[in-house]
Amino acid sequence: MSDLQIALLGGIAGFTIFLGLPMGRVRNVSNAARALLNAVAAGILLFLFVEVMTHGIEPVEHALKQASDHGGSWAHFGALALLFVTLFGVGAISLVYYERWLGRRAPSSLPDGPGAAVAGAVRVSRVHRLSPSRRLALFIAIGIGLHNFSEGLAIGQSAAQDKISLALLLIIGFGLHNATEGFGIVAPLAGEEERPSWKFLSMLGLIGGGPTLVGTLVGQSFVNDTLNMAFLALAGGSILFVIAQLFHVADRFGRKDLLMWGLVAGLVLGFGTDFVLVAAGA
Repeated sequence: MSDLQIALLGGIAGFTIFLGLPMGRVRNVSNAARALLNAVAAGILLFLFVEVMTHGIEPVEHALKQASDHGGSWAHFGALALLFVTLFGVGAISLVYYERWLGRRAPSSLPDGPGAAVAGAVRVSRVHRLSPSRRLALFIAIGIGLHNFSEGLAIGQSAAQDKISLALLLIIGFGLHNATEGFGIVAPLAGEEERPSWKFLSMLGLIGGGPTLVGTLVGQSFVNDTLNMAFLALAGGSILFVIAQLFHVADRFGRKDLLMWGLVAGLVLGFGTDFVLVAAGA
């Protein structure tokens, strides 16, 4: 199988995320249904967080084992551990301050007079103008995109090592998995009166699913466990931030029963699609 064919299949695995995005345009949803959708999205992201952190910490644990049992470098272990913790913190905390910065910069009103609309449009970026729900959907897409880049790396690196059958099984598994992630991205949009445009949903899909293709291309070029760990650490931090936001939304609904049902459903969806990869020996 050629590199181009592997890249195309890697892209398909990422873009199955688009299958769940049309749910963002569904309207007339009751508060109970919205609470459940929000909880299911949180459950899916909880699974992703566990998966990301488990795989991301593996190089650090391996370096620790090498240093303690086989005379490896303690400096190498320390550097990897510091890199992982730093990038995890950047992924989580930077989004907190970025959101705060957006809140301060979003003006409550625009100046009057000729040319005011143009001046306001220049001063206020598209992200500033997003509603809180759409901004949260964007953050979810960013976190999932970082995670999907590491998935693309796994596909590309398997192909680079001539493990074509494994690469194909990874493509199938990640493709199934990403279909559920698309639903998680648009869950916050169910409560908005105005339907998101197809253009906005497409942008979310590109942010969330596109990195799988990019990761596949990079992974085919060279194998680097540290790069993979770095993106997993960033993804873990950003996903943790988003989970906290979704729990805040769930608290406003005040339906703890639906929260738990949704969390369980989301976790089951996550683990269910992951079983495909386990069966493949990945």
